[in-house]
Amino acid sequence: MSGPVLPRRGFLAATAGFAAALTLAACGDGATPTQAAPTGAAGGWTFTDDRDKKLDLPKRPSRVVAQVGSAAALWDFGVRPVGVFGPHKLKDGTRDPQVGNVDITKVQGLGNVWDEFNVEQYIALQPDLLVSSMYIKGTLWYVPEKSKATIEQVAPTAGIMLTGRSAMQVIGKYEELAKSLGADMRGVPEAKARLEAASKELAAFKDLKILMMSAGPDSMWVVNPPEYPDIVHLTQNGLSVVTPSKVDEGGFFQTLSWENADTYDADVILYDTRTQSLKPAEMMKKPTFAKLPAVKAGQLYPWSAEAPYSYQGYADFVEGLVANLKKASKLP
Repeated sequence: MSGPVLPRRGFLAATAGFAAALTLAACGDGATPTQAAPTGAAGGWTFTDDRDKKLDLPKRPSRVVAQVGSAAALWDFGVRPVGVFGPHKLKDGTRDPQVGNVDITKVQGLGNVWDEFNVEQYIALQPDLLVSSMYIKGTLWYVPEKSKATIEQVAPTAGIMLTGRSAMQVIGKYEELAKSLGADMRGVPEAKARLEAASKELAAFKDLKILMMSAGPDSMWVVNPPEYPDIVHLTQNGLSVVTPSKVDEGGFFQTLSWENADTYDADVILYDTRTQSLKPAEMMKKPTFAKLPAVKAGQLYPWSAEAPYSYQGYADFVEGLVANLKKASKLP
Protein backbone atom coordinates (compact mmCIF):
# COMPACT_ATOMS: atom_id res chain seq x y z
CA MET A 1 0.00 0.00 0.00
CA SER A 2 2.91 2.28 -0.59
CA GLY A 3 3.68 4.70 -3.37
CA PRO A 4 2.28 8.06 -4.34
CA VAL A 5 -0.62 6.69 -6.37
CA LEU A 6 -2.57 3.51 -5.67
CA PRO A 7 -4.89 2.36 -8.45
CA ARG A 8 -8.56 2.09 -7.53
CA ARG A 9 -8.68 -1.71 -7.59
CA GLY A 10 -5.52 -1.91 -5.54
CA PHE A 11 -6.86 0.46 -2.90
CA LEU A 12 -10.23 -1.22 -2.72
CA ALA A 13 -8.72 -4.68 -2.61
CA ALA A 14 -6.21 -3.64 0.02
CA THR A 15 -8.78 -2.05 2.27
CA ALA A 16 -11.41 -4.70 1.69
CA GLY A 17 -9.45 -7.89 1.56
CA PHE A 18 -5.65 -7.77 1.42
CA ALA A 19 -3.99 -9.33 4.44
CA ALA A 20 -1.20 -11.75 3.66
CA ALA A 21 -1.42 -13.44 7.02
CA LEU A 22 -5.05 -14.40 6.59
CA THR A 23 -5.57 -18.04 5.73
CA LEU A 24 -7.90 -19.65 3.25
CA ALA A 25 -11.04 -20.62 5.13
CA ALA A 26 -12.67 -23.87 4.23
CA CYS A 27 -15.49 -24.67 6.60
CA GLY A 28 -17.97 -26.28 4.31
CA ASP A 29 -19.33 -29.48 5.83
CA GLY A 30 -22.20 -27.65 7.49
CA ALA A 31 -23.40 -25.82 4.37
CA THR A 32 -27.16 -25.65 4.04
CA PRO A 33 -29.34 -24.14 1.34
CA THR A 34 -30.96 -20.74 1.61
CA GLN A 35 -34.19 -20.69 3.60
CA ALA A 36 -36.69 -20.14 0.83
CA ALA A 37 -40.39 -20.61 0.46
CA PRO A 38 -41.73 -23.03 -2.17
CA THR A 39 -41.31 -21.76 -5.68
CA GLY A 40 -44.98 -20.91 -6.10
CA ALA A 41 -46.11 -19.74 -9.53
CA ALA A 42 -45.18 -21.88 -12.50
CA GLY A 43 -43.53 -18.89 -14.16
CA GLY A 44 -40.17 -19.63 -12.51
CA TRP A 45 -37.83 -16.97 -11.11
CA THR A 46 -36.69 -13.68 -12.61
CA PHE A 47 -34.49 -10.87 -11.32
CA THR A 48 -32.88 -7.94 -13.10
CA ASP A 49 -29.52 -7.03 -11.60
CA ASP A 50 -27.57 -3.77 -11.79
CA ARG A 51 -25.84 -4.79 -14.99
CA ASP A 52 -29.34 -4.54 -16.50
CA LYS A 53 -29.08 -8.29 -16.91
CA LYS A 54 -32.38 -10.14 -16.58
CA LEU A 55 -31.96 -13.53 -14.95
CA ASP A 56 -34.68 -15.96 -15.91
CA LEU A 57 -34.64 -19.42 -14.34
CA PRO A 58 -37.22 -22.24 -14.33
CA LYS A 59 -37.26 -22.26 -10.52
CA ARG A 60 -36.18 -20.08 -7.64
CA PRO A 61 -32.49 -20.50 -6.68
CA SER A 62 -31.99 -22.26 -3.36
CA ARG A 63 -28.21 -22.74 -3.32
CA VAL A 64 -26.69 -19.26 -3.31
CA VAL A 65 -22.98 -18.43 -3.15
CA ALA A 66 -22.12 -14.82 -2.32
CA GLN A 67 -19.21 -12.44 -1.83
CA VAL A 68 -19.03 -11.69 1.88
CA GLY A 69 -20.61 -8.23 1.63
CA SER A 70 -23.52 -9.64 -0.34
CA ALA A 71 -23.75 -12.64 1.99
CA ALA A 72 -23.94 -10.36 5.04
CA ALA A 73 -26.75 -8.33 3.50
CA LEU A 74 -28.73 -11.36 2.35
CA TRP A 75 -28.26 -13.13 5.68
CA ASP A 76 -29.92 -10.26 7.55
CA PHE A 77 -32.92 -10.53 5.23
CA GLY A 78 -33.20 -14.27 5.91
CA VAL A 79 -31.30 -15.82 2.99
CA ARG A 80 -28.78 -18.48 3.99
CA PRO A 81 -25.97 -18.85 1.39
CA VAL A 82 -24.20 -22.20 1.04
CA GLY A 83 -20.83 -20.59 0.28
CA VAL A 84 -18.98 -17.29 0.63
CA PHE A 85 -15.83 -15.74 -0.81
CA GLY A 86 -13.84 -12.72 0.31
CA PRO A 87 -12.67 -11.77 3.84
CA HIS A 88 -14.75 -13.83 6.25
CA LYS A 89 -12.30 -15.44 8.68
CA LEU A 90 -9.64 -13.83 10.85
CA LYS A 91 -6.35 -15.45 11.83
CA ASP A 92 -7.81 -16.64 15.13
CA GLY A 93 -10.68 -18.36 13.33
CA THR A 94 -13.35 -15.84 14.29
CA ARG A 95 -15.56 -13.97 11.85
CA ASP A 96 -14.15 -11.05 9.91
CA PRO A 97 -16.42 -8.02 10.57
CA GLN A 98 -17.10 -7.80 6.84
CA VAL A 99 -19.11 -11.02 6.90
CA GLY A 100 -21.63 -9.53 9.33
CA ASN A 101 -23.93 -12.01 11.04
CA VAL A 102 -23.15 -14.91 8.71
CA ASP A 103 -22.45 -18.10 10.65
CA ILE A 104 -19.17 -19.08 9.00
CA THR A 105 -19.34 -22.58 10.50
CA LYS A 106 -22.38 -23.25 8.29
CA VAL A 107 -21.08 -22.01 4.95
CA GLN A 108 -18.31 -23.19 2.64
CA GLY A 109 -15.40 -20.76 2.40
CA LEU A 110 -14.15 -20.51 -1.17
CA GLY A 111 -11.45 -17.90 -0.59
CA ASN A 112 -10.48 -15.41 2.09
CA VAL A 113 -8.26 -12.91 0.29
CA TRP A 114 -8.12 -11.04 -3.01
CA ASP A 115 -7.78 -13.21 -6.14
CA GLU A 116 -8.52 -16.40 -4.20
CA PHE A 117 -11.54 -18.45 -5.29
CA ASN A 118 -11.64 -22.25 -5.17
CA VAL A 119 -13.45 -23.10 -8.39
CA GLU A 120 -13.49 -26.85 -7.66
CA GLN A 121 -15.22 -26.31 -4.31
CA TYR A 122 -17.61 -23.89 -5.99
CA ILE A 123 -18.62 -26.50 -8.57
CA ALA A 124 -19.00 -29.12 -5.83
CA LEU A 125 -21.53 -26.89 -4.05
CA GLN A 126 -23.82 -27.13 -7.09
CA PRO A 127 -24.84 -23.47 -6.82
CA ASP A 128 -27.95 -22.05 -8.45
CA LEU A 129 -26.80 -18.42 -8.20
CA LEU A 130 -23.72 -16.31 -7.39
CA VAL A 131 -24.23 -12.82 -5.94
CA SER A 132 -21.64 -10.05 -5.60
CA SER A 133 -21.49 -6.30 -5.27
CA MET A 134 -19.89 -4.11 -7.94
CA TYR A 135 -17.75 -0.98 -7.62
CA ILE A 136 -17.37 -0.90 -11.39
CA LYS A 137 -20.41 -1.82 -13.45
CA GLY A 138 -19.98 -5.27 -14.93
CA THR A 139 -17.14 -6.29 -12.59
CA LEU A 140 -18.22 -8.62 -9.80
CA TRP A 141 -16.30 -7.86 -6.63
CA TYR A 142 -13.79 -10.56 -5.65
CA VAL A 143 -14.53 -12.78 -8.67
CA PRO A 144 -11.00 -13.33 -10.05
CA GLU A 145 -10.51 -12.33 -13.67
CA LYS A 146 -8.51 -15.50 -14.30
CA SER A 147 -11.45 -17.72 -13.24
CA LYS A 148 -14.34 -15.50 -14.32
CA ALA A 149 -15.27 -17.43 -17.48
CA THR A 150 -15.36 -20.78 -15.66
CA ILE A 151 -17.26 -19.39 -12.66
CA GLU A 152 -19.92 -17.83 -14.88
CA GLN A 153 -20.45 -21.13 -16.69
CA VAL A 154 -21.31 -22.92 -13.46
CA ALA A 155 -24.31 -20.83 -12.41
CA PRO A 156 -26.00 -17.50 -13.21
CA THR A 157 -24.52 -14.43 -11.50
CA ALA A 158 -26.15 -11.29 -10.10
CA GLY A 159 -24.35 -7.98 -9.51
CA ILE A 160 -25.48 -5.21 -7.14
CA MET A 161 -23.95 -1.77 -7.81
CA LEU A 162 -22.47 0.24 -4.93
CA THR A 163 -20.70 3.22 -6.47
CA GLY A 164 -22.64 6.45 -6.88
CA ARG A 165 -25.65 5.27 -4.89
CA SER A 166 -27.02 5.88 -1.43
CA ALA A 167 -27.02 3.11 1.11
CA MET A 168 -30.81 3.06 1.01
CA GLN A 169 -30.77 2.35 -2.72
CA VAL A 170 -28.30 -0.51 -2.24
CA ILE A 171 -30.22 -1.94 0.71
CA GLY A 172 -33.41 -1.71 -1.35
CA LYS A 173 -31.85 -3.74 -4.15
CA TYR A 174 -30.69 -6.44 -1.75
CA GLU A 175 -34.17 -6.44 -0.20
CA GLU A 176 -35.67 -6.95 -3.66
CA LEU A 177 -33.30 -9.84 -4.34
CA ALA A 178 -33.90 -11.42 -0.93
CA LYS A 179 -37.67 -11.27 -1.36
CA SER A 180 -37.36 -12.89 -4.78
CA LEU A 181 -35.37 -15.70 -3.14
CA GLY A 182 -38.16 -16.31 -0.63
CA ALA A 183 -36.50 -14.77 2.43
CA ASP A 184 -38.64 -14.58 5.57
CA MET A 185 -37.78 -10.91 6.33
CA ARG A 186 -37.85 -11.66 10.06
CA GLY A 187 -36.89 -8.57 12.07
CA VAL A 188 -36.67 -6.35 8.99
CA PRO A 189 -39.51 -3.86 9.85
CA GLU A 190 -38.09 -3.28 13.32
CA ALA A 191 -34.57 -2.75 11.98
CA LYS A 192 -35.85 -0.36 9.31
CA ALA A 193 -37.59 1.72 11.99
CA ARG A 194 -34.37 1.80 14.03
CA LEU A 195 -32.38 2.98 11.01
CA GLU A 196 -34.89 5.71 10.18
CA ALA A 197 -34.87 6.98 13.77
CA ALA A 198 -31.07 7.01 14.02
CA SER A 199 -30.70 8.69 10.62
CA LYS A 200 -32.98 11.54 11.72
CA GLU A 201 -30.63 12.22 14.63
CA LEU A 202 -27.71 12.93 12.30
CA ALA A 203 -29.00 16.42 11.44
CA ALA A 204 -28.23 17.50 15.01
CA PHE A 205 -24.51 17.27 14.17
CA LYS A 206 -24.59 19.32 10.95
CA ASP A 207 -22.16 21.91 12.37
CA LEU A 208 -19.38 19.37 12.86
CA LYS A 209 -16.84 19.07 10.06
CA ILE A 210 -16.11 15.35 9.64
CA LEU A 211 -13.18 13.75 7.83
CA MET A 212 -13.42 10.08 6.87
CA MET A 213 -10.25 8.18 6.12
CA SER A 214 -8.41 4.89 5.80
CA ALA A 215 -4.81 4.40 6.91
CA GLY A 216 -1.79 2.49 5.63
CA PRO A 217 1.85 2.37 6.75
CA ASP A 218 2.98 5.09 4.33
CA SER A 219 -0.21 6.92 3.41
CA MET A 220 -3.62 8.02 4.56
CA TRP A 221 -6.56 8.11 2.19
CA VAL A 222 -9.21 10.79 2.50
CA VAL A 223 -12.33 9.31 0.98
CA ASN A 224 -14.53 11.05 -1.58
CA PRO A 225 -18.13 11.08 -0.23
CA PRO A 226 -20.15 10.70 -3.47
CA GLU A 227 -18.49 7.36 -4.24
CA TYR A 228 -19.50 5.60 -1.02
CA PRO A 229 -23.12 4.56 -0.35
CA ASP A 230 -22.73 4.86 3.41
CA ILE A 231 -21.28 8.38 3.21
CA VAL A 232 -23.96 9.43 0.72
CA HIS A 233 -26.51 8.33 3.31
CA LEU A 234 -24.78 10.35 6.02
CA THR A 235 -24.57 13.52 3.93
CA GLN A 236 -28.17 13.16 2.74
CA ASN A 237 -29.17 13.13 6.39
CA GLY A 238 -27.27 16.27 7.33
CA LEU A 239 -23.65 15.44 8.12
CA SER A 240 -20.91 17.68 6.74
CA VAL A 241 -18.18 15.37 5.41
CA VAL A 242 -14.92 16.72 3.97
CA THR A 243 -14.66 16.34 0.20
CA PRO A 244 -11.04 16.20 -0.98
CA SER A 245 -10.09 19.01 -3.35
CA LYS A 246 -8.19 16.57 -5.55
CA VAL A 247 -8.90 12.87 -5.98
CA ASP A 248 -6.73 10.10 -7.37
CA GLU A 249 -7.50 8.21 -10.55
CA GLY A 250 -10.75 6.34 -10.07
CA GLY A 251 -12.28 9.05 -7.90
CA PHE A 252 -12.59 7.13 -4.63
CA PHE A 253 -10.07 9.00 -2.47
CA GLN A 254 -7.10 11.32 -2.22
CA THR A 255 -3.80 9.80 -1.17
CA LEU A 256 -1.85 11.88 1.33
CA SER A 257 1.54 11.22 2.87
CA TRP A 258 1.47 11.23 6.65
CA GLU A 259 3.49 14.47 6.53
CA ASN A 260 0.41 16.05 4.95
CA ALA A 261 -2.12 14.64 7.39
CA ASP A 262 -3.17 18.18 8.28
CA THR A 263 -4.30 19.07 4.75
CA TYR A 264 -7.95 19.32 5.82
CA ASP A 265 -9.46 20.83 8.96
CA ALA A 266 -11.89 18.63 10.83
CA ASP A 267 -13.71 18.56 14.16
CA VAL A 268 -14.14 14.79 13.99
CA ILE A 269 -12.16 12.06 12.22
CA LEU A 270 -13.78 8.74 11.39
CA TYR A 271 -11.25 5.98 10.68
CA ASP A 272 -11.71 2.81 8.66
CA THR A 273 -12.03 -0.18 11.01
CA ARG A 274 -11.44 -2.92 8.43
CA THR A 275 -8.79 -5.50 9.21
CA GLN A 276 -6.09 -4.10 6.96
CA SER A 277 -6.36 -0.43 7.92
CA LEU A 278 -4.05 0.84 10.68
CA LYS A 279 -5.53 0.90 14.15
CA PRO A 280 -5.63 4.14 16.21
CA ALA A 281 -2.57 3.15 18.27
CA GLU A 282 -0.59 2.69 15.04
CA MET A 283 -1.85 5.96 13.57
CA MET A 284 -0.90 7.79 16.75
CA LYS A 285 2.73 6.88 16.06
CA LYS A 286 2.57 9.29 13.10
CA PRO A 287 3.48 12.65 14.73
CA THR A 288 1.56 14.78 12.24
CA PHE A 289 -1.57 12.72 12.81
CA ALA A 290 -1.26 12.73 16.60
CA LYS A 291 -1.08 16.54 16.55
CA LEU A 292 -4.34 17.00 14.64
CA PRO A 293 -6.90 19.00 16.70
CA ALA A 294 -9.58 16.31 16.36
CA VAL A 295 -7.15 13.63 17.53
CA LYS A 296 -5.88 15.71 20.46
CA ALA A 297 -9.49 16.37 21.46
CA GLY A 298 -10.24 12.64 21.48
CA GLN A 299 -12.72 13.01 18.62
CA LEU A 300 -11.39 10.05 16.65
CA TYR A 301 -14.16 7.49 16.14
CA PRO A 302 -14.58 4.23 14.18
CA TRP A 303 -16.10 4.06 10.71
CA SER A 304 -17.65 0.71 9.78
CA ALA A 305 -16.63 1.06 6.16
CA GLU A 306 -18.35 -2.12 4.98
CA ALA A 307 -21.40 -2.38 7.20
CA PRO A 308 -23.80 -4.96 5.76
CA TYR A 309 -26.25 -3.48 3.27
CA SER A 310 -29.28 -4.40 5.33
CA TYR A 311 -31.51 -2.42 7.65
CA GLN A 312 -30.01 -4.28 10.60
CA GLY A 313 -26.44 -3.60 9.49
CA TYR A 314 -27.04 0.10 8.93
CA ALA A 315 -29.13 0.56 12.05
CA ASP A 316 -26.16 -0.71 14.08
CA PHE A 317 -23.74 1.49 12.12
CA VAL A 318 -25.73 4.73 12.36
CA GLU A 319 -26.74 4.21 16.00
CA GLY A 320 -23.08 3.71 16.92
CA LEU A 321 -22.05 6.81 14.98
CA VAL A 322 -24.76 8.92 16.65
CA ALA A 323 -23.60 7.78 20.09
CA ASN A 324 -20.03 8.87 19.28
CA LEU A 325 -21.00 12.19 17.72
CA LYS A 326 -22.96 13.05 20.87
CA LYS A 327 -19.58 13.10 22.66
CA ALA A 328 -18.02 15.48 20.12
CA SER A 329 -18.03 19.25 19.94
CA LYS A 330 -17.09 21.97 17.46
CA LEU A 331 -13.39 22.81 17.79
CA PRO A 332 -12.04 26.37 17.88
